[in-house]
Amino acid sequence: MGISLENVSYIYQAGTPFEGRALFELTTTIKDGSYTAFIGHTGSGKSTLVNLLLRIYNAPEGSIYIDGKDIMKATVQSVREHIAYVPQDNFLFSDTIASNIAFGADHLTKEQIEEAARKADVHRNIMDFPEQYDTVVGERGTTLSGGQKQRVSIARALILDAPILILDDSLSAVDTKTEELILENLKEVREGKTNIIIAHRISTVRHADHIVVLEEGRVAEHGNHESLLEMQGIYADMYEKQQLEEELSEA
Repeated sequence: MGISLENVSYIYQAGTPFEGRALFELTTTIKDGSYTAFIGHTGSGKSTLVNLLLRIYNAPEGSIYIDGKDIMKATVQSVREHIAYVPQDNFLFSDTIASNIAFGADHLTKEQIEEAARKADVHRNIMDFPEQYDTVVGERGTTLSGGQKQRVSIARALILDAPILILDDSLSAVDTKTEELILENLKEVREGKTNIIIAHRISTVRHADHIVVLEEGRVAEHGNHESLLEMQGIYADMYEKQQLEEELSEA
């Protein structure tokens, strides 16, 4: 399913937690079956974009189309039924790991649950627990590390097999090697479906088909990794800074 945003604007009201953050006349296209990434500094509008796609908020200006249909003419439920969403702050229930992965999908076999966990690169971690997939995670998943919670949530999203997958900075707690493996697995299992990646790290988005750089609620740059580096703009500056930070951390 392709997505089109045409002159979409949204401004948070004064006194709200996100006061001052907004989107201004955002126009972009997310092609059907593509990997499209949105990257930018904190406050650039990435989270606002996701909230509008999920219809947590409704854009007062502009239009959003999914598969050619205006989402404002569809029910909130029907919009969300087509989207599997993995937030950065993942919510897990006080239940078994297997039940958390299978949440929202009925009649799943043990093999299907384990395969989703393998694709999210969390199967080996789960097998290290004494109760394995029957391990009961604490309230909000306190039994698991931050990276494990993110990967369990990704496994849950993969099992839904939705036409659209949104990863909202949901690889931030894993190392770059694990991140690369998960992204490779996603390309295999999500082939032909639409995938949206929201991130701060260049490593998360560099292999995307199309990268949109947001700055202060507007599209500042767009292209693929190579073309954006050639622009010597915001993206290239972020890349150089992150490269330097990695080199310093390894020193």
